Amino acid sequence: MLPLRIIVFAQVASRAMAFLKGSCQESDHIDQYHHRTIAGVQVIDTPLVRAAQQLALDHSTDWAYKHIMRSWLFGALIIDNNATLHESIDLEVHAIAALMHDMGWDPTPNSPFVSSDKRFEVDGAMAAREFIRGSNVSARWDDHRIQLVWDAIALHATPSIHTYKELEVAVTATGINADGAGPSFGITKDQYDSVLREFPDFDLVDGANKTMIWLCQTKPRTTIDTWVQPWGEYFVPNYTAKGFRAIDQVLGGKVPDA
Repeated sequence: MLPLRIIVFAQVASRAMAFLKGSCQESDHIDQYHHRTIAGVQVIDTPLVRAAQQLALDHSTDWAYKHIMRSWLFGALIIDNNATLHESIDLEVHAIAALMHDMGWDPTPNSPFVSSDKRFEVDGAMAAREFIRGSNVSARWDDHRIQLVWDAIALHATPSIHTYKELEVAVTATGINADGAGPSFGITKDQYDSVLREFPDFDLVDGANKTMIWLCQTKPRTTIDTWVQPWGEYFVPNYTAKGFRAIDQVLGGKVPDA
């Protein structure tokens, strides 16, 4: 998706390979739900998942919605192609997290999901949590399942942490990172191409670039000391992180000039 993706792939790949060696655990969330097929991929089908998909559609640009759908479908393929993951992952947790992971990019004026003081990943995580709690199936969602969704969204762009989290968290991020990587993480070329036919990625890089710049323009403080910061430094006039970075807080006025 972005230049940073090369770094992300390298760090996540070791975790993805480790999935193959994981111990199999019985899950209560695998076969009790209906499924449907999208772009040749079998995915879980619940009213909550459909509502999350509609919410993503209503509050995303066209390129972002296609990215969201590819991220979900690639994650579903990673799970389905791996026996250990297939028996272990809470598919509804993964679906909700993947579908809502970029709610913090909502371009709607006065969006209820976009804050002025939080990273976009946190905006998405909080939106998903409130979405679940406000649903008519919230009784099926204990605190642990909700926390998995929150963590999967909040940490999806932080491989130094999500790589070592629960499988649902790590796989959500791996599916997101598979977008733009080509067949990888156990996804075959035929499977990958089938998803791209339904949700083309020709506008992925340009859309992502514009979105990162938008974040740096509209809420710059939330991008400082994050992977989004370089977009501000390269593309946004008068953007500065100096004085707001962690090193500034620790060393005060003693930070040497670069």
